[in-house]
Amino acid sequence: MELFKSMEKYEYEQLVFCQDKASGLKAIIAIHDTTLGPALGGTRMWTYDSEEAAIEDALRLAKGMTYKNAAAGLDLGGGKTVIIGDPKKDKNPELFRAFGRFIQGLNGRYITAEDVGTTTEDMDLIHLETEFVTGTSPTSPDAAGNPSPITAYGIYKGIKATAKETFGSDSLEGKTIAVQGVGNVAYSLCEYLHDEGAELIVTDINEAAVQRAVEAFGATAVGPDEIYSVECDIFTPCALGGVINDETIPQFKAKMIAGSANNQLAEEKHGDIIHEMGIVYAPDYVINAGGVINVADELAGYNKGRALKKVEVIYSNLERVFEISRRDNIPTYVAADRMAEERIKAKRESRSQFLTNERSILNR
Repeated sequence: MELFKSMEKYEYEQLVFCQDKASGLKAIIAIHDTTLGPALGGTRMWTYDSEEAAIEDALRLAKGMTYKNAAAGLDLGGGKTVIIGDPKKDKNPELFRAFGRFIQGLNGRYITAEDVGTTTEDMDLIHLETEFVTGTSPTSPDAAGNPSPITAYGIYKGIKATAKETFGSDSLEGKTIAVQGVGNVAYSLCEYLHDEGAELIVTDINEAAVQRAVEAFGATAVGPDEIYSVECDIFTPCALGGVINDETIPQFKAKMIAGSANNQLAEEKHGDIIHEMGIVYAPDYVINAGGVINVADELAGYNKGRALKKVEVIYSNLERVFEISRRDNIPTYVAADRMAEERIKAKRESRSQFLTNERSILNR
C-alpha cells in the first residue's frame, strides 16, 4: 500500500499503529478529519485476512464517520479503530487497557465507542485508562450505555421523514413495512412502527428473533430471500450491508427504502438506479445517526431526555437531504455527501484541525 498517497488523496490526517506484546494488542487508529472537532468513531475487533485489509477498513470507516458526524450536526470529526483479532477468543482486560493508554496518548484528538466485535464492558476497561471513550456502562449519570433503543428512535423518525417525502404524509398508520433483521435496534424500531399502526413483515436468520416479533407485533414472517420481493410500501434493511444490489433491485416493490443497516448500497451505481426508478432512499449514515448522537451526548454529561431530543434532528436532516436531491436533481446518497461537505467547508474557512488547547469538547 502507498499509505501517504492514499491519505493525501482522501485527505486523512493521521494513521496510528498500536501494538502491545504482553496483551497481544494490534490496533490501527485512523483519524480522517477533525475540522468540526475531535474525531469520534467506534472500535471494531475483527479477524482480518491481512494487515492491509485492516488498514483499508480503518480508513474507509473513519471517512464514513466524518460524513456521519457532519451530517448529524455534531461538532465532531471522523475516526475509527480496528483491532486485529477474534473477538470470541482474543479478548483480555489487559488488551483493552493497553489500547486505552494509546487513546490517552492522543490527548483528545480521538474519542472511541463500541462497534462490531466490542461491547460496553470493553469500553469500561478502556475507560480505566482514558476519559476519551463513550458508551460505557450506565453506572453514573454521565454514561449512556447501550445505544440501541435511541438508535431505533432515530430510525423511526427518519422513516417518518422519508414517508413524508414519498407519500406526502409522515403517518405510518396502515403502511406495510418489510423489516429485514430484527436484532436489538430493529426490535425496538418495530415497537414504534407497530404502535403507530403499521403492518409488519419480518425476516431474520435467527428464527427465535423472528418468532419474538411475530408474537409481540402480529408480524408476518417470511424467509430471508423473500423479503426483497414482498408487497410492501416501505423496505427497512436492518441487517447486513450491500442489500441494494443488482439482484435485489429488480425485486423491490417498495416505494421507499429506509433502515438502520450500514453501507446499504452495494455500489454507488445502485443509488443512481433506484433514484431513476423513483424509489426514495434515506441515506444510511444520515438515518442511523441516532447511536452516535446518543453517545456524543455523554461528552456534555449524559441526559437521556436531551439525547432523545437531539436524535429528532434526523427528521429535519433527511428533509434537507431530500431538498438538495430535488434542487440539484441528484440521488439522495450524493445529496447527503454534499450536505456534510458543505458543513465541513464552512467550518474550515475559520478553523482547521482540532487542537486540545482550544475549548475542549469535554468541557462544553
